[in-house]
Amino acid sequence: MPYTITVLGTSSMVPTKERNVQAILLEREGELILFDCGEGTQRQMNIAGYSRAKVRKVFLTHWHGDHVSGLIGLIQTIFNSEYQHTLHIYGPKGTKTRLEHLRKTVDFEHKVSLEVHELHPAPEELLVAFENDDYKVECTPMKHTTPTIAYSFVEKDRVRIDMEKANKKYGLKTGPLAGKLKRGETVTFKGKEITPEDVCFTVKGKKFVVIPDTTLNNSVPIIAEQADLMICEATYGNEHEEKAREYKHLTAAQASLLAQQAGVKELILTHFSQRYKQVDTLLDEAAVHHPKVRAAFDFMKVQL
Repeated sequence: MPYTITVLGTSSMVPTKERNVQAILLEREGELILFDCGEGTQRQMNIAGYSRAKVRKVFLTHWHGDHVSGLIGLIQTIFNSEYQHTLHIYGPKGTKTRLEHLRKTVDFEHKVSLEVHELHPAPEELLVAFENDDYKVECTPMKHTTPTIAYSFVEKDRVRIDMEKANKKYGLKTGPLAGKLKRGETVTFKGKEITPEDVCFTVKGKKFVVIPDTTLNNSVPIIAEQADLMICEATYGNEHEEKAREYKHLTAAQASLLAQQAGVKELILTHFSQRYKQVDTLLDEAAVHHPKVRAAFDFMKVQL
């Protein structure tokens, strides 16, 4: 099932005139999923044409302000709407306590169901944060100045029937028997046995990865392995590699090298230091290691 990714903010630490701070929105079959919720995320959603009442899950990478400072406003807006769902918030170690403190900073006139899920993946482990019949969200720890986790959104492979072939060869039409074939069952129609292998094919699910603030580590290639798209922090250029090491961030070249190691099909860089008014140099440095790399901009949309 195709889905749309909208980058709502691309600046690190503070918003600029051109760039808001971090938030990435995934839209799939009417469900909205947020990865981080920096200051001004609600406004960015409004500009991009998304209803905040459709947010079902928020996956927080870490608790630095540029990634979470818009969260309490979003929660309050949702609580004051006709929200008929449970809002699920996921995050690293400390999320339950921090969110409890955060909620005490404002008064709520209305309340809806809110569930907080604290994630504790081990180093280089892929922990399943959420899973249903259609997709799963995995996470793994990064190396930053505070507990930080990366996420992968993985669509499950889907079985489809070549109905033209099924009809032409067996006279089979859409119906209960077709449903059984999709579920992997062998059926009999007009005296003929039909196996799933005879008429079915598999549509491979897409994989999308968010790599937040981190220094180089072995978990990135693990969670990003063969991803269709990786959106990755690239705070600095090569000339500030020492600063990147000091503050536990990546350069654009390092992000690109990790994408290459993971076999990522497309890389999008984000989380740029405000010192870079233009990011052409960062793109040039990243292109050395990966052939398909782009720089994110606010309201950038990507369909997978």
